[in-house]
Amino acid sequence: MTDQKLRRELSFLHMIAIASGAVIGGWLAEAPYWFSVTGAGGAFVFPILAILLIPVGLAFAELTAMLPFASSVDIWTTNAFGHRAGWAAQWMMYLIQIVEPPLMAFIFITALNWFIPIPPNMTTLVAIGIVFLWYIISNFKIGLTGQLATIFFFAMVIISIIVAVVFYTSDHWSFSNISQHGGFFPNGFRGIFIAFAVFSLKFIGFEMTPTMIEETKFPAKQMWKVILSALFVPAALYFFVVLAMAGLAPWNEIAGMSMPEPELVAHYGMPGIIAIAAIISGTLHALTTLMGFWTSSARVLYGAAQLNQLPKALTKLNKYGQPYIANIVVLLFSIFFILFTGTNWVQYIYAVSCIAAGVVYALCCLDALVLRRKYPDWERPYKAPGGDWLFIIGIIVGIWIIIGSCLELELNGYISLAIYFAIGIVVNILMDAHRKKHPEEYKLITLTPEDKDKAGIY
Repeated sequence: MTDQKLRRELSFLHMIAIASGAVIGGWLAEAPYWFSVTGAGGAFVFPILAILLIPVGLAFAELTAMLPFASSVDIWTTNAFGHRAGWAAQWMMYLIQIVEPPLMAFIFITALNWFIPIPPNMTTLVAIGIVFLWYIISNFKIGLTGQLATIFFFAMVIISIIVAVVFYTSDHWSFSNISQHGGFFPNGFRGIFIAFAVFSLKFIGFEMTPTMIEETKFPAKQMWKVILSALFVPAALYFFVVLAMAGLAPWNEIAGMSMPEPELVAHYGMPGIIAIAAIISGTLHALTTLMGFWTSSARVLYGAAQLNQLPKALTKLNKYGQPYIANIVVLLFSIFFILFTGTNWVQYIYAVSCIAAGVVYALCCLDALVLRRKYPDWERPYKAPGGDWLFIIGIIVGIWIIIGSCLELELNGYISLAIYFAIGIVVNILMDAHRKKHPEEYKLITLTPEDKDKAGIY
């Protein structure tokens, strides 16, 4: 492992805010897609999804407590199936994290358009400018990220609830907007199936927590609480907000909007301050998500470099304890996905990210299953309840997410995925060649619970 250490500056509350804030995405611009997939019934899909993802979350919690390293899915899979599989898992984990900053950049642009119209031909450049700005901020202390995430998280939750309450209590909210326009699930079973797959993106974020475990100030065995909060706090908020919007207009009208909340406010002549509050809340959603996923993306690279699967330069830290070279790589990949996203950016990024998430979720549940048999004597400060069936259910959920997401992915998405996979294969081949020239310096590392004790990780 590198002699340079990430700084332990994240408290339990910081991690709750970062994880839950990253999970709570920007329905400001994404809600039309939700309604187009499955109508108002999406409100019920979210809490059910949170329940279905519990096995995956608890698998992550057990593995994190046993092997609490920034390399997370890489080292878990390496111990279970070897270094090649570990690298493949880490590369997929990186894909989950890295597509989120571009998505948040486009949500920022959607919010800005309410005040300052941005020409379509400028959208890509503005998105690149937004991720570049966060690249600069990302190189300061992780404690700053934790503090900002905490402030933004509580602010956006409170504002979101206030806006939703105004919707519910207005004279314009009516259940007939749901019941007389196809009911809760106007697109039938296909819509429900797709929703259960792609809406899982709105819970992506809980899996990032292990990547920051070397920067936390609380025992790794407590991470299960952070993970479950990152599932159920967003689920409750999504349920509340989706129904608030659904009662104001038929699902197909909301599906055709750009930003439903402010547009509904304007349509019914509600106080303009409510529209502004909704936009501010949506912007905070995007900001906390961008902060969390950018941080995690850099840690995924840092973790792989710890294991000598990527160049050691990626473990270099600046004076604030930030992996500054890894941050540069995150910036470059963010720009890559911005360029490939196109106009249908919500559907595209949902599908790409969820395919990768399904693979990682299923694989990590399989890791937990295998490691219980392979290393039964390893200390597990937190052990997930339910036995093997818990992890088997998690594997099935992961496969379901993959299949449903593939049904939503267009040709452009498959092309970018193929390029991404090709980059991973090339990087692995190049690192193998470099390892042959420097066998001792780049000897592959497999971290175990003993390394946790040596590093003073608890």
